[in-house]
Amino acid sequence: MADRRLRVFHTVARLLSFTKAAEALHMTQPAVTFQVRQLEEHFNTRLFDRTHNRISLTEAGQRVYAYADRIFDLYQEMESAVRELTGEISGALTIGASTTIAEYMLPTLLGDFKEQYPDVTIHLKVANSEGVVSMVENNTIDLGVVESPVTNRNLVVEVCRRDSLVAILPPGHPLVGRASVNFPQLLDFPFICREEGSGTREVIGAQLHQISGGVSLKIAMELGSPEAVKGAVEAGMGVSVVSRTTIQKELRLGTLVAIDLDPPLDRPFSFIHQKQKFRSRAMEELLRFARAYCETHVA
Repeated sequence: MADRRLRVFHTVARLLSFTKAAEALHMTQPAVTFQVRQLEEHFNTRLFDRTHNRISLTEAGQRVYAYADRIFDLYQEMESAVRELTGEISGALTIGASTTIAEYMLPTLLGDFKEQYPDVTIHLKVANSEGVVSMVENNTIDLGVVESPVTNRNLVVEVCRRDSLVAILPPGHPLVGRASVNFPQLLDFPFICREEGSGTREVIGAQLHQISGGVSLKIAMELGSPEAVKGAVEAGMGVSVVSRTTIQKELRLGTLVAIDLDPPLDRPFSFIHQKQKFRSRAMEELLRFARAYCETHVA
């Protein structure tokens, strides 16, 4: 409904990248550049400074961006107010989720939500926890769901539930049969690890930092998803620590063995969103639905 030139400009200004804006808007980069140039011609001034493959807002660009923010917030409020009056809950929401949550928690939650609210379109972006927090900070998504503590006090953080981490081993491993294992014992063996920035890696790093004696990881392999980590451990390439939520199938099949950690280790699954951003009716319903889901799935 809003001026397309202004929408394109706002996305470029928010991301400070024509390439990223083109990806976000599902447009070609020349089309994005054309829309911005049209807006610059309308105002008869440059809105961006372009130097050394980087862009920044001019003074005029900063003013247009500030007004565009207010305009799009008002549009969203208007649409939400009319839909609330008519009882309609519809629109589009963009959610960012860390890999573990996207693969093992959100399919059921979003499936149930979509069944109840078929007119709400949901776009899901998957990244590690660090990436999801960054997307919320940059206002590229409406809601983030992450698996590690969030320190940015400008964001609203709602803990959904606690997630238990366990050690996983291949059957026949020397540690199999123990009731529990501590990190020094576990780290005598090659360790299969998630990449830097993942929630699991962050929680493990924090735990190791607390252990006296400077215990460090002997990383045999860094992998980008829980499925890849489990596959490497099943193949006998090392041991790892993962969410208990991710290994139910492997435990039933007997392809992995889980051992409790001593001391126990857990981390929060949390919803995060901006404090000041206007929340549409669809967003409010999704948060309400998600809170109820977490209460019924707390175990």
